[in-house]
Amino acid sequence: MTRHDLKIAGVIAALVVAIGLALGYGVGLLVAGRGDLPGAPAEGPAGFAAAQVETFPNPAGGSLPGYLDVYVSDYADLLDAEAEARIRTDLIELYDRTGIEMTVLTISSLSEYGHYGAIEPFATALFNAWGIGNRARNDGVLVLVALYDRQMRIEIGSGYDSSWDARMQRVIDHGFLPDFRDYAYQAGIETGVDETIRELTGHYPGTYGTGTFQQGWGWIVRRLAAFGDWIWGIFAVPLAGVGFWLRRYLRRRPRPCGDCGTLMQRMGETADDAHLDGGQRLEEFLKAVDYDVWACPSCAHMDILRYRNWFSRYGACPRCGYHTLSTTTKILRAATTKSTGQKRLTYDCKNCDYHDTELRTIPKITKSSSGSGRSSFGGGSSSGGGASGSW
Repeated sequence: MTRHDLKIAGVIAALVVAIGLALGYGVGLLVAGRGDLPGAPAEGPAGFAAAQVETFPNPAGGSLPGYLDVYVSDYADLLDAEAEARIRTDLIELYDRTGIEMTVLTISSLSEYGHYGAIEPFATALFNAWGIGNRARNDGVLVLVALYDRQMRIEIGSGYDSSWDARMQRVIDHGFLPDFRDYAYQAGIETGVDETIRELTGHYPGTYGTGTFQQGWGWIVRRLAAFGDWIWGIFAVPLAGVGFWLRRYLRRRPRPCGDCGTLMQRMGETADDAHLDGGQRLEEFLKAVDYDVWACPSCAHMDILRYRNWFSRYGACPRCGYHTLSTTTKILRAATTKSTGQKRLTYDCKNCDYHDTELRTIPKITKSSSGSGRSSFGGGSSSGGGASGSW
């Protein structure tokens, strides 16, 4: 690329970056949470205990379901295995980052447990029977979905003040219920859990420790993803078209000769090979680099411009400098949780006779010491705070 090309590309890139920064930061300011939740980072992973599967007595009559898992108990079978794993991962991360115990329970109906009244007292009794949340902070969160009753509840611990009821209501109305009304229960639960975590912490799952800009763009991407994969095509097609046009323009735009000012002519792919050396022709053959040759019809001045293929598997050779170096990897010893592994990298240049090998250590596989080891709750309680919804 010429200096003029770089200047044009630089201006366009600067505009795109400036718009992206402003948009991401602005949205980030709008979606950032207040961070006034009662939770605090966990002191360490809870000890392992056997999962509870028996029912509990309900003080108001009937029974209460036990839990198969402290994160997700999908008795109504609304989640496939992949979705359940994603939600569990998000809730483990929430616990590891903040110490907040949040759990999701789906049941077919309240009546199967002998309860025929409102969902609120059932959820409160269930919350207290399980002991969700830290005993001292009472910061637990229960998401309860009763499928055939077409009701749901977010029950929160007594450590949250009354303002949190309205915040949980917003999450239900805008996170869970839109998909529930379309019978898209899995999508609604995943979106709602993400929105609940965002309301609790000011961060979506996977964005802890990120700045305002990253939070803003994380929110934008999630909103777009909520429309489905087809939405990316709407953006990808015009963006790809603009990128293709810009690349084509920068490569083929008329350019004056640096010596006499006459407009130069771009040679064809066959004609320009006569002006390339062997290494350059090999780079083109391997599709690692593409060359354009521009010739001045007046003074015979010539420019040879190179365009790197960033998706090529060939790197630059340290000896000849051409992008004709291939790398192969062989695992000599796999890593385990007890010992490191080893792999060998072999470098061969297809242009010169350069050959080299390198041994690298593969780090040990680390075991998780996070909330994934939890199988019991911390003894928290609820006084009936939270929000409910129906569809």
